[in-house]
Amino acid sequence: MMEPKNLRVGILTTDTPHHTHFVEALSKNWNIVRVFEEKRTTSATFETNHQLEEQGAQYEIDSWFDGKPRGLSDVADVQTFPDLNAPDALEAMRDAHCDVHLAFGTGRLEQSLIDITPDRIVNLHGADPEHYRGLDTQLWAVYHRDYRGLITTLHKVSPNLDRGGVIMKMPLPLTRDMQLYQLRKVNTEVCLDISHRGLDMMATYGQFISQPQLYIGRHYSFMPAVLKDRCIKQFAEFTATL
Repeated sequence: MMEPKNLRVGILTTDTPHHTHFVEALSKNWNIVRVFEEKRTTSATFETNHQLEEQGAQYEIDSWFDGKPRGLSDVADVQTFPDLNAPDALEAMRDAHCDVHLAFGTGRLEQSLIDITPDRIVNLHGADPEHYRGLDTQLWAVYHRDYRGLITTLHKVSPNLDRGGVIMKMPLPLTRDMQLYQLRKVNTEVCLDISHRGLDMMATYGQFISQPQLYIGRHYSFMPAVLKDRCIKQFAEFTATL
């Protein structure tokens, strides 16, 4: 079996405060060989930008970095690509010789990428994929007042979006009077927890033990900005009763 210190881990992600904290915190226990940063341009045909994102990012910077912004390149060896499925990105991943790839917040990953570390590439998904697939899934759970749906899942990556075998799920701990802009920070800490557990599983057993999904969750796209005010209100009403 693999020793934890010898497990070569590659992270597939984007450059945000919560992803930076995730990489930095995970690297304290694991050998993060390289971060493969995705800078893919994605946009909706409607307005999605909302002050919620800015509030959340500032809250994270204040909480984790003492108010001083940090990026991926401040905490890890980073290679950046417009598309992680492109030939140059795939070549870089092969050259890094990682034992495991962990994706957090990227776009769809194709079979050619999965084949670099088959059965050893996993994804962090902000919901139960048997109920919510796609984008902004935790916001959509709040929109539907499905607070039990606020969980994070570690699952194997498959070419069918969010359909890989589930390794583990964990609910997000909500607290009284918590605000929606604080949710991403809480989710990131849960992502760290289940990532440590998943990597421990790989180091101990030499594989990710998973269960196939029985149901195909509804696929969601970007949440329009006009719906986010409703989510903020509903979330605050719910946490006031905790």
